Amino acid sequence: MRELFIAFGLFLFIEGIFYALFPSKMKNMLKKLDLLKDSQLRTGGLIFAILGFVIIYYMKSFI
Repeated sequence: MRELFIAFGLFLFIEGIFYALFPSKMKNMLKKLDLLKDSQLRTGGLIFAILGFVIIYYMKSFI
């Protein structure tokens, strides 16, 4: 559970840095999300979720 909180904190930190350093680019990127189909977003989200799971799995098993 501790690692989950650390991972969430890291996510918020990285996300916050992007918005602080590049606010106009982040706004433009979010506007472009409207142009994508739901299936494209779902596929991208699934790919990132699987990639994240694989990274976590290998890091936990080898360290």
